[in-house]
Amino acid sequence: MSPLPPFDPALFTSEGDRAALRTVLRHHWAACRDRTLALFDRITASHFCPQLHSDYSPLGWHLGHLGWTEELWILQQCAGEKPLDPTLNRLFAADSLPKAERQNLPDRGWILDYLAEVRSRVLAYLDRAPVDQQVRLWVWLLQHESQHNETVAFLHRLATGLPPLPATALPSPDFDSVIIPAGTVVVGCDRIETQDNERPAQRVWVDGFECDRFPVTQGQYHEFIAADGYQNPDHWSAAGWQWRTTHAITQPLHWQPDPTGQHHPVCGISYYEAEAYAHFVGKRLPTEWEWEKAAGSNGSGETLWPYPWGEDPPQPHHSNFDTQIGHTTAVNAYPQGQSKTGCWDLLGNVWEWTATPFAPYPGFEAYPYRGYSAAYFDGQHQVMRGGSWATRPWGLRNSFRNWYQPWVREIFVGVRLVRSL
Repeated sequence: MSPLPPFDPALFTSEGDRAALRTVLRHHWAACRDRTLALFDRITASHFCPQLHSDYSPLGWHLGHLGWTEELWILQQCAGEKPLDPTLNRLFAADSLPKAERQNLPDRGWILDYLAEVRSRVLAYLDRAPVDQQVRLWVWLLQHESQHNETVAFLHRLATGLPPLPATALPSPDFDSVIIPAGTVVVGCDRIETQDNERPAQRVWVDGFECDRFPVTQGQYHEFIAADGYQNPDHWSAAGWQWRTTHAITQPLHWQPDPTGQHHPVCGISYYEAEAYAHFVGKRLPTEWEWEKAAGSNGSGETLWPYPWGEDPPQPHHSNFDTQIGHTTAVNAYPQGQSKTGCWDLLGNVWEWTATPFAPYPGFEAYPYRGYSAAYFDGQHQVMRGGSWATRPWGLRNSFRNWYQPWVREIFVGVRLVRSL
């Protein structure tokens, strides 16, 4: 896929060039929608309407929801237009029908026509929109579509199974660790693309710690399985052991024990499994601020880089993201993506669990509606960092916070471990 033009911060001010900003937004919106349509081109009719997992909506619902959300925020809220079809609110609103009742969908062709009609009207409005005042919303919608893309990707993979991992000629990773010195850093971010839960940026003190250079690989995790780690309650928290025994869990969800994948990151583990493995090897999960410091420290001052490699937006040589590969890669496949601290594979490939419960930063302000993040500040969700091979570029940055309940493992998620100094 061709590189995306960068968002120039100068365009996000009231003095910015509206025409230039419209051009950039058009390019990004077209690129994001192209990815959505390409993703759904691979989804057969047998997988479009059924609910593939009890915790998630049908794949086809996500497609309709994208059009409905775009219509709601741009055409209705910004342009002041009336709904194209008020009955769609009940079907495609996120807080309407229970997920199990979302299977009675219009056919794919109708939903695609609806998306095209909404997009046509949105682009017509863009020509006259005060985009310098609305740009945060337009960029939020890019990320909204991107996040639904990733949900569709992992649900589709659950239904179709994992492809065999190709052999790699890469040498074995150097499984050592790096020392991250103590100090104050600015975590979070106030850039226009950041979500409400990433804001406001704040200065925090982070104690020194030792961080694994790579995320935990399948080869490393296999040692836990071979040592009967799933049968030994000593490694597990009380909640984790209850979950493991109740569901008879004996290995990661996306487990591919073939030797060709031994240097790929372990993928499809719950927070409970990550925690148990950490106990097995005598380490712990990082806090999210430890993770962010390891990813973004540039070696000078308190300011963190937005990406491990610096200021430049993600490109294919940096990491495995945007479904460009279609599966995980070896953790040492992207030397140009490593951080200044010496950590590899921080963005893309697999998400990484942290020890931090999902909670608001001091000074949090909900956007674009009160429940977007705040509904999950319930003490029952853990923060994940980093992104996966299916994460779109609009959601790939050091400060991005993903969140799931500790038993969830359908997503493409692994772990990187640390040790206190």
